[in-house]
Amino acid sequence: MSSKKFQLFSLSPAMKTLHFSWMAFFISFLVWFNHAPLLGMIAQSLNLSSEQIKTLLILNVALTIPARITIGMLTDIYGPRKTFSLLLLVCAFPCFMFALADNFEQLALARFLLGFIGAGFVIGIRLVSEWFPANQLGTAEGIYGGWGNFGSAAAAGVLPLLALAFGGEDGWRWAVAVTGVICLLYSGIFYAAVRDTPQGATYFKPKSAKAMEVTSVGDFYLLILMKFPLFAALALLVWKLSPSGVHLISENFSSIAYVFLILLLVIEIRAAYQVNKQLFTCEVEPMHRYSFRQVAVLNVLYFATFGSELAVVSMLPLFFAETFNLSMLTAGLLASSYAFMNLVSRPLGGWISDKYGRKKTLLILTSGLSMGYAVMASINGQWPLFLAVIAAMSCSFFVQAGEGAVFAAVPLIKRRLTGQIAGMTGAYGNVGAVFYLTVLSFVSYNVFFLVIAVSAFVGLLMLFLLQEPKTAMAEIHLDGTVELIKVN
Repeated sequence: MSSKKFQLFSLSPAMKTLHFSWMAFFISFLVWFNHAPLLGMIAQSLNLSSEQIKTLLILNVALTIPARITIGMLTDIYGPRKTFSLLLLVCAFPCFMFALADNFEQLALARFLLGFIGAGFVIGIRLVSEWFPANQLGTAEGIYGGWGNFGSAAAAGVLPLLALAFGGEDGWRWAVAVTGVICLLYSGIFYAAVRDTPQGATYFKPKSAKAMEVTSVGDFYLLILMKFPLFAALALLVWKLSPSGVHLISENFSSIAYVFLILLLVIEIRAAYQVNKQLFTCEVEPMHRYSFRQVAVLNVLYFATFGSELAVVSMLPLFFAETFNLSMLTAGLLASSYAFMNLVSRPLGGWISDKYGRKKTLLILTSGLSMGYAVMASINGQWPLFLAVIAAMSCSFFVQAGEGAVFAAVPLIKRRLTGQIAGMTGAYGNVGAVFYLTVLSFVSYNVFFLVIAVSAFVGLLMLFLLQEPKTAMAEIHLDGTVELIKVN
């Protein structure tokens, strides 16, 4: 890695890796959100109810919770190149399933499976961290996250036009299928073009693939505590799909699902103990310790930032359409303004973190997003439409810059665990989305925005527990020698 001036459009191996990475992320989000701007057409084509549409929104983010944990571990073990290529290849097929669906049940299954592609984000976080030094990492991760995240805006802005261009009742099917073809083709391009590390660099792997390593007894208990919201979100999804919700699954099946989640939680806790049981008999050397509290704080912040973005991107076209009596095409184009800010705001959040510090940047941005959602909670049909769009874009800036600042800190905690840490933090974003979308199914749009504002304020209070990265983190080579990686 080089600490030379950051030149975004140079042909250096690092910059080429960055551009191939954000494009892979862009395509994964294009596929993940290819349904959102087309929901009106899909509902009309297959005669879906409002409750069924909201169920599709929840299903779209549900599987991403365990997927991000799993993909994070696979990335740390097998490397980003293989993991991202395989993910894009496999997820093209449920995309085609969604395009060919003839009823709600088929749509629901395909949408549930497509939640797995949302885990692609985690892979690039580890890949980019391998190619850039600490003083450029926030900027590089911000560009990766922001430009990649723009895939959701591209879906909102382009796919309705593409569906209209194809025309007819099946126009939306062709638009969705095109994104699947792009995903399939790019999987091969990414595999051929990318390396896991610069020439001669070591790709550090975790000691165990069973569970995340921690370095103190207190951190072990905090790790266990942070697992509960992940499973609670999955249980919430089961409840939503049960007869108590939309009745997509039977009472017996939902009971089996609850038991399965409990058993899986027990297995997870047992695996975490097996990986970390030596902590109860001996201490880890100070130079090899890291604070899992840092991970926990970043989890909560990503719950509020990316969780709210996922939820708002999914519902904003309907919000604009219903609040201002617009067509779905117009509403989709206006709603894309929220995700459009990703192009500049998330890289800017990373750059500010590099220049002025992680904690200070997060304090300012989290305050802004809390106030931004409070403003959005006051929007109604009496507002001038242009002011509502400006409010959404302003709120979006703080949300996405906050995401950039969060992942400017994630790769600086423990290099060999970066995939797993990014996976857990990313999963908390999906936990937030499931929580917020479930809230939306019970309350008005205004109360929905207010709930996000309050949860962001809770994250702001927890930020005072965050610490700036130390000067270096230690990793051990296979021959036993220690390498100190600069993080500040």
